[in-house]
Amino acid sequence: MSRLQPRSFSSSVPSRANELLSEFHHHLGSGTLWPELARQLFDQMLRQPVPVSVRALNGLFAALARAPPSTACTNAPALVIDLFNRMAQAGRRQVTAPTIYTYSILIECCHRACRPDLGLAFFGRLLQTGITTDVITYSSLLKCLCDMKRTEEALGVLLHRMPNDLPNVISYSVILKSFCDSGRSHLALDLLRMMAEKGSDHSPSVVSYSVVIDGFFKEGEISKACDLFHEMMQQGVVPDVVMYTSIINALCKARAMDKAEVVLRSMVHNGQLKEVARLLKVMRSQGVMPDVVTCTLVMDYLCKHGRTKEAQEIFYSMAVNGQKPDIVAYCTMLYGYSIEGSLVDMIDLCELMARDGVVPNLRCFNILINAYAKHGMMDVALLFFEDMLKQGVKPNEFTYLTVISAFCKMGRMDDAMEKFREMIDMGVPVDTEVYMCMIEGYLNHGDSVKAKELITEMKNTDIRHKPWKGNGRT
Repeated sequence: MSRLQPRSFSSSVPSRANELLSEFHHHLGSGTLWPELARQLFDQMLRQPVPVSVRALNGLFAALARAPPSTACTNAPALVIDLFNRMAQAGRRQVTAPTIYTYSILIECCHRACRPDLGLAFFGRLLQTGITTDVITYSSLLKCLCDMKRTEEALGVLLHRMPNDLPNVISYSVILKSFCDSGRSHLALDLLRMMAEKGSDHSPSVVSYSVVIDGFFKEGEISKACDLFHEMMQQGVVPDVVMYTSIINALCKARAMDKAEVVLRSMVHNGQLKEVARLLKVMRSQGVMPDVVTCTLVMDYLCKHGRTKEAQEIFYSMAVNGQKPDIVAYCTMLYGYSIEGSLVDMIDLCELMARDGVVPNLRCFNILINAYAKHGMMDVALLFFEDMLKQGVKPNEFTYLTVISAFCKMGRMDDAMEKFREMIDMGVPVDTEVYMCMIEGYLNHGDSVKAKELITEMKNTDIRHKPWKGNGRT
């Protein structure tokens, strides 16, 4: 029994320590961890006969360091520093020696608690322990130096005191941000290019570029900011949504719309149309509007994703901002309306086109004819067809196929045949798709004789055997 008693006693000790840790975390999570309560709980943990686990302490310090300000504790990072000092004063008998992780948390807390001087002191104590430093610890040290307006010294540490394999993008970004915050973005640019030359783990990321570009914008150096953006693209670094948003907002504030349009088109090229649409809405609220081409690209995206009403807002806002929609913009809106079946809106838009003196093209007529033909309104579709011929716009394969297909579905095979022969007489290429449309039409309406005649004609005629898929389809 005597051998079992110590084992039972020792197993209860860590249980009590865990209870204290759990209570600490509970108060921290519920926002009721007052500094005095934290000190009481921490001192109780330190008084446990068995040394407190350094891993558990590090976890506690890390959670406390990340804690947002609350009514109970307005400065959690400062509390971490206070608790560590109490631990250090307790002596090694009750406390396991701190690790590199402990010191990294501490130095970061000094930065967050606006006590960078203590961060330098802790780093000096770390060096005395002989513990190997890592990039996280160095990055926190760099932050403290920059907080003290000693950016050049921080740069010296990064370039000459850190082992060559340690500096990473995060370390460099600390220095970049400090230079930019102090209005010295040109020095940040020099460092950025040094990073690019070194390559590998030193290569600047999109965040690195964002910091310097934002610095130039804040200094009013719009051209330098835009030049760096294009330089970044040439380096193969792809901008993210945050960067695009920041750049567009800055250019709009500077009324540099020509440059904003270039950036927006870059976003379109990279497939970020959803974000472009959102930015365009923000720009409109600020009274600025990109050019017709950019607006049309966004409208096209919105229409294809069932957001025609939003596209409509952009379309009509162009005129308000003194920009005249071109035929491509009109076709985009017509296509959006056709998808939704908004035939009345299509007619209204056609009338607006006429008032604005915009001449409809082949794509415009094809959209109109196709929309009305799909809804069985062939009289209106044929009116557009006739208007098309009057204006000297020559129908293509898609135009005729649309009309012929609609007639076949309605059982108006004589009208379908009339357009079929007209298509041939007009010299419009006839492919197998048109023939099959006619053949199926006759078969579906019980005229197998005419169907066989067309099959024979198709076999004896030199026609294309692949369905035509040109730009006039939509």
